[in-house]
Amino acid sequence: MNRPDYLESYKFNWETFEIMAGGKSSLDAKNYLSHFDGSNAAYEFLIGYGFDVHDPVQKAELFGIYQEAIQFIKRYFLKEGNAQGLDVSVPNRFYAILDVEELLMIATNKKTEDQSSKEEMIWAGVILKVMHTILHADKDLRYRYFSTIQTQIFDRFYKFIQRDENDNLYLGTGDESSAIPLIEFETKAKKTRESIIIKLLHKRENVAEELFDRIGVRFVTKTKVDSLRVLKFLYQNYITIVNNIKPSRSHNTLVDMEKFKTGYFEILKESLKSEVEEVKFAEKLEHLAEECSVYAKPDGVNVHSSSEYKAIHFTCRQLIKYRNPFLKDFNEVKKLAKEQEDCDLAKKILSLDTSSIARDVRFFYPYEVQITDIASHLKNTEGEASHLEYKKSQLKSAMKRLFRPLIEFKNLET
Repeated sequence: MNRPDYLESYKFNWETFEIMAGGKSSLDAKNYLSHFDGSNAAYEFLIGYGFDVHDPVQKAELFGIYQEAIQFIKRYFLKEGNAQGLDVSVPNRFYAILDVEELLMIATNKKTEDQSSKEEMIWAGVILKVMHTILHADKDLRYRYFSTIQTQIFDRFYKFIQRDENDNLYLGTGDESSAIPLIEFETKAKKTRESIIIKLLHKRENVAEELFDRIGVRFVTKTKVDSLRVLKFLYQNYITIVNNIKPSRSHNTLVDMEKFKTGYFEILKESLKSEVEEVKFAEKLEHLAEECSVYAKPDGVNVHSSSEYKAIHFTCRQLIKYRNPFLKDFNEVKKLAKEQEDCDLAKKILSLDTSSIARDVRFFYPYEVQITDIASHLKNTEGEASHLEYKKSQLKSAMKRLFRPLIEFKNLET
């Protein structure tokens, strides 16, 4: 039976529909790219993506990313670079590719019946996904302002980090009565590029704008109650603006707040009746806080974090103000040009329109805050809860996600 021609108009790519309308990530798709009938279709796809490969500079940039993607895969996901990686090698064909259009053609060659060609099709898809992730890591516009971002965010915290006459660290305004003793105050200044790429490869939202932990701070206090006092200090002194906190990124595995709140009012009521001194009141609160420890990992907590990890953790945004240094320098040049109005170069400078160049750039940028007590911190940094274990789990998750089609195709051990 002949298929009517009109059916071509109703032929759907169901996996693409899942990505566009069903919330599926393109990293989890096997066949999300259309079938390219020829190199012109591949070229049009790349134009839509943002690259004109007829431009030699853009073509060279894209090919450089292709080569980096292969090296990244070998270093982090295959046994030749990582002892926990997959025991496979990149097929030789991919070392002979000269342009990305050819890679797209291989990735979408779904009509092949040859086993070797099917494997190459899977490999091409894996490489394209890594390339896509590298591009998102590199093309975050805010990255150029990173030094300014870092300075403005950290300065808010450093302003209140003090040391007393005995060199003890504390959080405060200089008034000793409200000082909160600290064991440590740490800043996370910048993720490495490789860490960003790996994190994007295991995140559902595979875009750099959705990374919230490029900048962060950690407070380590003596007690759990002091951790709550730090939380209070941050909002009371407008270091973190509560309205700018991202709700889905707030997690508390340190103290069960509802249970603590109930006990707190009972202790408060009793203390007011008995006129209890501050030392005794603080002791009772700390005993209560220990009884209110969180033992189950709350919903939404990072799956790669150990169930033993205890901390209050939230993400806040800060409005960053960047002043464009070019305009200040250019205005100085214009002043000099006005003194030389008969000079052709001066006339050209004075005729330049700079109205489209922003004097100030203002945007929100996220940062992480972690607060924990010393006993929890020591547990967090040893054994299963260590940062090394966290990174290993994250890397393995990214590997399984990226290589799932190849693992299933070749029945590989992971």
